[in-house]
Amino acid sequence: MSKRRRIQRAADVAVTGKREKVRDVFVPRPFEGLADEPEWIALRELVPAASAPLRLVPELVEEHGDRPVTLATVLPMAAPAMTKADGRVFVGLQRHQQSGDVSRDLAEALLCALRTEPGRTVAVPPLPGPGPRLQDILVDGPLDVSMHEGFEFWLDPGAADDPTVQASLERANAAIYPTVRLAAARAAYWCRVPEKAHVRWVLPDDEDAALDALARLSAAGTLPLAGGTKFAGMFRAHGRLVPVWDLPEDVPAADWEEPVREFAGRYAEALAEKEPLDAAGRRARHGLLGRQLTLR
Repeated sequence: MSKRRRIQRAADVAVTGKREKVRDVFVPRPFEGLADEPEWIALRELVPAASAPLRLVPELVEEHGDRPVTLATVLPMAAPAMTKADGRVFVGLQRHQQSGDVSRDLAEALLCALRTEPGRTVAVPPLPGPGPRLQDILVDGPLDVSMHEGFEFWLDPGAADDPTVQASLERANAAIYPTVRLAAARAAYWCRVPEKAHVRWVLPDDEDAALDALARLSAAGTLPLAGGTKFAGMFRAHGRLVPVWDLPEDVPAADWEEPVREFAGRYAEALAEKEPLDAAGRRARHGLLGRQLTLR
């Protein structure tokens, strides 16, 4: 089905209210094909408060106007989308209800928001069924990520003057742990949680190739970022590996730029190796698999 046809089909459902019986399908790499796939994963799974502008494809601009669209890590009450009275649209990556295809979920939330009167609550189905995905409705490109220390970017000017809004905002902000986007590697983030800090990096490469590269580094004893750090394990998230390192909590994020840059170089060299893993590498690979946690 063409991109235009998928968008038109979604619009027809919105008008008629008729929807086919929904059959959920799991998509292991929902952000595959997007230029910044690792960053989408990081914002979805790792980052508490960040945003990035999105651009609609010309067909949607023609239909709905050139409305500002913002991708947010999370919205109030983990809503999938919201609209502002001035026409702005926000789409939330981290939400309560989702289908097996995160890209389809986000696209449907965005389309529902575009069809909703500005300033009104956006109704989004929990299982959207077949239809356009992010890859169909966005002009693709690297995400221009803005990190936030709090969720004030949700609010309209002056809204925080309301005591109820202020109290709600303070509760939301209290749940944020300090997070810094590192320049040394794309989709690498430092964060500090109680009693320790971490670096987590969404690797852009095929899982098997990335795992082999990490195994080579483990066998060579070069998997830690630096002295005083520990390789804690790795996540599987949306079809990509996310290695995690434990760090001293009292060392600031900026001090880890160079160790991460150096590790990225070691990783690239290991990734380029074409020979099969030797016995030590195979043992290391098996050990890494035992320290792996899957995130959807």
